[in-house]
Amino acid sequence: MNDVQEATSPATSLSGPATCVSKVELRVSCKALLDRDTLNKSDPCVIVMVQTNGQWTELDRTEVIKSNLHPVFAKVFSLDYYFEEVQKLRFEVYDIHGTHSIGTRDDDFLGGVECTLGQIVAQKRMVKPLLLKYGKYAGKSTITVHAEEISGNNGYVELSFCAKKLDDKDLFSKSDPFLEIYRINDDETEQLVHRTEVIKNNLNPVWEPFKVSLISLCSCDEDRKLKCLVWDYDSRGKHDFIGEFYATFREMQKISSGNKVTWDCMNPKYKQKKRNYKNSGVVILSDVKLHRVYSFLDYIMGGCQIHFTVAIDFTASNGDPRNSCSLHYINPYQPNEYLKALIAVGEICQDYDRVYHRTPTLHSDTNLQIDSLMGFLPASVALVLLLSLDRHTALNEHTQSQGLGQQDSRHFKKKWEASWLET
Repeated sequence: MNDVQEATSPATSLSGPATCVSKVELRVSCKALLDRDTLNKSDPCVIVMVQTNGQWTELDRTEVIKSNLHPVFAKVFSLDYYFEEVQKLRFEVYDIHGTHSIGTRDDDFLGGVECTLGQIVAQKRMVKPLLLKYGKYAGKSTITVHAEEISGNNGYVELSFCAKKLDDKDLFSKSDPFLEIYRINDDETEQLVHRTEVIKNNLNPVWEPFKVSLISLCSCDEDRKLKCLVWDYDSRGKHDFIGEFYATFREMQKISSGNKVTWDCMNPKYKQKKRNYKNSGVVILSDVKLHRVYSFLDYIMGGCQIHFTVAIDFTASNGDPRNSCSLHYINPYQPNEYLKALIAVGEICQDYDRVYHRTPTLHSDTNLQIDSLMGFLPASVALVLLLSLDRHTALNEHTQSQGLGQQDSRHFKKKWEASWLET
């Protein structure tokens, strides 16, 4: 999939409310764009801008579609959606000339629109007119932005397609084929999922493998229909139709070692007119790789445990705990900062330890086993002794005594040791 920058939000504090964040994907298409070229049609590209601290910066941009006033872009924009924030976006459409950067005077501005990510998410399919400078309408030009939440199954699939014996649509050379895959939605509308690169002068193309999320491909419905179209590329935008076929993700998964999934690429007009018509070529799925991105919850529900260990340093360097200037000061009315941190972390971690139901405290003279965090807090106050402890040695000995090898112990510390608490 395309590498896309992600919008970020400041992290909330441990004591603050949880951030309502979701991952969304945006797809863009335009209609009736202004024609700025004399001989051909405009070559549009859309830039997505995001406002941060009052400044507009580029988030990402689509591909350039040659000679097309009604472009449907294959580029997918991935953003983090924060319910509690106003995330301002701006979509700018340009007619591109050459390969230089957008924004030079050689590029023609075809219109833009400002909105918030919340507006797009609320409408799911937002259609707005494009505006030129000073609020003037860009004719009948419109931009459509589709939003889709990426939730539930976080997997993605890598697909490898090729074709054989495609129809030759060119007179003096061979076809320049490319493949488009559309998802058919519940309302029978079609959503572009992916558009491959163009393979020049080749009737047996092998397209580059591509990755797409299962949500984007089939909405995690293995039986949802996918419409696949094969075209002969034309630089003027008038692509020649070679053929089409329908597939499902369930069919794609039938591929096995040594066996490939094939579809006849059919041209309906040829099928009606030609009695002996068989197909316009064969499209082959040569490889499928299904990847799942596991969430933290997947690990927890799969049996992963967080063994909660508290290491206390009873050192004299922090002063007498009866003195209010000491970092270990025992306030009779409220817990000190160390205890607050211990409560914030410990209350969460202790719920994920289903084997060791006791919280060990490491001390050079005392090895207490306390039944819960709430039982540990008064004990920790009573055990503030002005002694010293080799914390790393003690933690290693303790984790190894719980059945972890030395290598596992190092891995354990690296993964879960968030902080050292001194009380």
